[in-house]
Amino acid sequence: MDTSYPREDYLPAPAHKREPSPTSGASPLPRDHLVWSIFNTIYMNFCCLGFVALAFSVKARDRKVAGDVEAARRFSSKARCYNALATAGSVVLPLLLAALVITGVVHLSKLAQESVGFFTYQFSGSDDEDK
Repeated sequence: MDTSYPREDYLPAPAHKREPSPTSGASPLPRDHLVWSIFNTIYMNFCCLGFVALAFSVKARDRKVAGDVEAARRFSSKARCYNALATAGSVVLPLLLAALVITGVVHLSKLAQESVGFFTYQFSGSDDEDK
């Protein structure tokens, strides 16, 4: 009795879905945005969107290697969207915070300059002013 597994004569032939080459008039393979996703994951991981983009980028690359171009295009589109959101969130929110801090400091400095007269008022001044 032969107990070896798997037997080579019973293995199914691998089915590869391959699209025709891009030079034959088909649309080019989608980009997987993997480098952008890695950058967002390491440096700009706003609300974990960089990590989600990395997951979709890896899925897009896997589908592209497997030959499923339509699924690769869908995952690539999602990765690009999450990368754009992560980049925008990581750039816009600190700029917004800086703008709010600057306007707050400007407002407080003007308020302090206007209230200087109130704090320098003398309550027990000379009686010459009353006459």
